[in-house]
Amino acid sequence: MAEVKGKKQNLWKKHRMAILFLAPALLALFFLLLVPLLQAIWISLLDLNKSTLDQFLSSPFIGMRNYIEVAFSKSSAVHQGLWDAIRNTVIYTFFVIVGTVVFGLGGALLINRKFKGNALARSLIMLSWVVPSYVVGMWWGFMWQQEEGIINIFLFDIVHLDVWSSWFGVHWEYNQLGELLKPRWLTGENTIWAIIIPSIWRLWPFAMLLFYYALKSIPKEIYEAAEIDGSTKIERFFHITLPLLRPIIALVVLYGVISNVYSFNIITMMFGNGAGLPGRYGDLILPNIFRNVFGVWDFGMGAAMSVLLMGAMAIFSLAWLHKFKEDLSND
Repeated sequence: MAEVKGKKQNLWKKHRMAILFLAPALLALFFLLLVPLLQAIWISLLDLNKSTLDQFLSSPFIGMRNYIEVAFSKSSAVHQGLWDAIRNTVIYTFFVIVGTVVFGLGGALLINRKFKGNALARSLIMLSWVVPSYVVGMWWGFMWQQEEGIINIFLFDIVHLDVWSSWFGVHWEYNQLGELLKPRWLTGENTIWAIIIPSIWRLWPFAMLLFYYALKSIPKEIYEAAEIDGSTKIERFFHITLPLLRPIIALVVLYGVISNVYSFNIITMMFGNGAGLPGRYGDLILPNIFRNVFGVWDFGMGAAMSVLLMGAMAIFSLAWLHKFKEDLSND
């Protein structure tokens, strides 16, 4: 016991300055993260809504009722709306991550080549990443408009997509005067794609930058040795480049899952109001929770949904980090 106590004292003497410098930051994290977390968990167990808001943390205790309604009550509109949002979020996250990795890696391979204006090209590509997400949502919201949106103008007034696509059996709707009814990208089943595309557009330059510097760190001698052995460019890509980029791909996927599951600004700005009303085909988890809290003022239900989301993301993040622990530590 005396030996253990002595080791603790030596540890304190050795690191006390570091601990003292870290103490304010740790204290701030405690109040900024842990206290709100505990408060959210407590609120999720209360019947805290518009009528009981004046009681706040002293609202009637209802135990796990909010969790049961969210997870199991199929007759509840909250349950159905949340599960629609979960389905959409899974689809949205999957395609955004795939697009981000594909375009990011492709862009990194291109700018990794030596050509005039390489630095300028990198800077221009990064512009879509530095633009605030709410501005991206507002821009694309205008671009997706049915009549005045630049996307429909380009596809149907300039390219005449309706004409040549009809050769392949694609059918479009026309009014009684024979005029084309341009698609409404922000309603119906097209909605999810109208959200996916701008999200990829904003996120892929960040992935490209990570892949680019990872490519720069790969020793050229490895490629030269493989080339001497007679391997082709495709073989070198799949047997050298991709395996060495595995830690970066894992990092991009983890970041993509977290950022896309918590996506809020783009979707709410695209649909023109703070709550975001994209319908069942385009609703995502965070806007759905937001509406339950500030749309119907059901703070207990919103807190329960938030706690479940946070728990799911914590489990995923820990499992992902454990799976790629060796790769990330060797990066």
